[in-house]
Order: sequence, then C-alpha cells, then structure tokens
Amino acid sequence: MRIYEEFFIVEPDTPEEQIDAFIEQIKGAITAGGGTVEKVDKWGRRKLAYKIGKFTEGYYVLIQFKAPPDPVKDIEHRMRVTDMVLRWVTVRIDEKLKKLEKKTRQREKRARKRPAPQPAAAPAMPAPPVPPAPGVPAPAAEGGEA
Repeated sequence: MRIYEEFFIVEPDTPEEQIDAFIEQIKGAITAGGGTVEKVDKWGRRKLAYKIGKFTEGYYVLIQFKAPPDPVKDIEHRMRVTDMVLRWVTVRIDEKLKKLEKKTRQREKRARKRPAPQPAAAPAMPAPPVPPAPGVPAPAAEGGEA
C-alpha cells in the first residue's frame, strides 16, 4: 500500500451536492481498489493563482488515501473526463514520509551522542557605561526632570 494525495480544483459555480457526489465517487473507486481514505479536506472557494478558462476562482479539495497503484489510474481517468474539474494532481507521499522519518531518527541519534549541557557559569560583571561622544548631550538620569 502506498500513500497518495489527490488534489483537485472544481469550477466555482458547481453546486455543493454535485461536489460531494463526485468526492463519494472517488472514495468509492479507492475502496473498490482495495484502498482506504485517510482524510478529505474541502477547502472551499479560493482565488486561483492564474485564470483557468474563464474562471478566477475555484473550489479546492484534497483527499489523502492509502491504496495500491491500480485505483490511482481509475481516479486519474475520472479527473480527466469530468468537466467540472479544472485542474488536478496526484502525488505519492509515502516516499517523502519515509525520508522525513529517516532524518528524524538521524537527528535523535545525534542528539543522544551529544554531551549533556554544562551548568551555567556565574553571570559576568556588567560593562561600565560608555561616556557620550563629544558634542552629544548626555542622556537624562532616570527619575529626573524631563
């Protein structure tokens, strides 16, 4: 099983019920292919970075799921033939997660090898005040007249 993210943008004038029905179709394709849906995030209407067709806004949806590679082809086909989908991308994220876990383990290993921090030394004496430069008036003493 691999972990994927399916991100797609739907036309902004599409009714909410139709978007929900399409999401259910995608979830059905994932489960029919032997996968599981981890989460579905509907981000709602947002401004597009650039104009797509005649649209300047789109409805953003992100689906994270675990599945073998076969249902991904079916999902991508559905995205390609569905008219309300403006843009979509499928990203396999399990490789990135493995790399992040490996880096975390390496950091923890290095942290265990580091020596324990030494107790803090007594604070040093404060530096004496610096006299003002010639021609610059001295600052007023605290609590004095303004």
